[in-house]
Amino acid sequence: MSNHQINSISPLDGRYGNSLGELSSYFSEKALMRYRLLIEVEYIIMLSKEKKIKEFSPLSKNQKYNLRKLYKNFTDLDAKKIKSIERKTKHDVKSVEYFLQSNLPKKHQPWVHFALTSEDVNNLSYSLMWKEAIIDVYLPSLLLVQKNIKSLAKKNKNISMLSLTHGQPATPTTFGKELAVFSARLNRQVDQIKAHKLLGKFGGATGTWSAHVTAYPSVNWIKFATKFIKTIGLSPNLTTTQIEPHDSISESYHQIIRVNSILTDLCRDMWSYISRNILIQRKVKGEVGSSTMPHKINPIQFENAEGNMGLSNSILFHLSTKLPISRMQRDLTDSTTLRNQGVALGHSYLALINIINGLNRVVVDKIKSKSELNEHWEVLAEAVQTVLRKSGKSDAYEQLKLLTRGKKIDQDTISAFVSKLSISIKDKEALLSLTPESYIGLAPKLVEMI
Repeated sequence: MSNHQINSISPLDGRYGNSLGELSSYFSEKALMRYRLLIEVEYIIMLSKEKKIKEFSPLSKNQKYNLRKLYKNFTDLDAKKIKSIERKTKHDVKSVEYFLQSNLPKKHQPWVHFALTSEDVNNLSYSLMWKEAIIDVYLPSLLLVQKNIKSLAKKNKNISMLSLTHGQPATPTTFGKELAVFSARLNRQVDQIKAHKLLGKFGGATGTWSAHVTAYPSVNWIKFATKFIKTIGLSPNLTTTQIEPHDSISESYHQIIRVNSILTDLCRDMWSYISRNILIQRKVKGEVGSSTMPHKINPIQFENAEGNMGLSNSILFHLSTKLPISRMQRDLTDSTTLRNQGVALGHSYLALINIINGLNRVVVDKIKSKSELNEHWEVLAEAVQTVLRKSGKSDAYEQLKLLTRGKKIDQDTISAFVSKLSISIKDKEALLSLTPESYIGLAPKLVEMI
């Protein structure tokens, strides 16, 4: 651990810094500067291509290459130079503008940040860093979680286990089928994340292109902005105030919130299965489960994940409900809050890492699962009363309620009851052959559907 990590206030940069270093390239202060520089540079390049802007000659291939090197090879020293400028200007975007100007010949300097407002640069930068971090870092890890869940589901599709509804013994299922439910839920969210389009604006101080049109009335600025926004990988939002309203990025935050909620559900179920001893955790040499109880193997990965997803959702919920609200044309509360989107994704990403580690160390205890099932023959009451209904018995439910509710039921009790029923031989044989372990319906087939 570095001195920086030991002294960090945030556990994301401190305790968990080694796990989250990959996100620094997207959400650090340096990364924000680099994304802003990218927008400013690509804007200059596109301006130079606009034929109706006679005063700005097209940049050569070499000039464009050198310009792009400024953000592609952006260094810590460059970031420190920008921070030094900011100490004087007290304005972070203007500092990037001045830094870029200092790296350009004098004739090109006036075209840096031409007719723009800071939010033109900011909204594109924040959306672009969020989009790329989702695609490059978050989504691959989420897909790995999904892959591990699916693999465990298929491996255990026939392993029967007792269900609990309202915490009470209920119709048996299989461990694989229960995991298949989470796999199917995640599938839907992954599809939405992949399909989602983030919007960007580029219309000047109040979204009217007023300065642009005053300087160059013959340029089709709406067409220009549309092309520029698409070129950097976002979708144009052409009707805005000073700010892009943040609706689309809020939608993206809500997608992560839903993933976190689904995976929190998974973590709590896995915790419960471990508590019931249906799942065994593999021992890790040197690991300690308790400072005083040597026997313990705590489900720390699932607990850690649950805590981190809760923190992530708290931040994402605030961002998604606050950002679409801004006084009149704009207030600066969005600037303060947007800086924390990386913190939110950091907690979500850390949770994914822990879930992967947790899933990789669990094994189903088939003996324990079967033993638990055999303690609850009353779960077959559902099957018996359903067959009785089929045979026209209107009081079928009441008969089984009287037999089983609040009582300890075993195989002999169920068999004796079924043997006396006035139903077809075929139905009677089917009921007598049932066990809690075999009463799993289509559970294995459902796993094959994911």
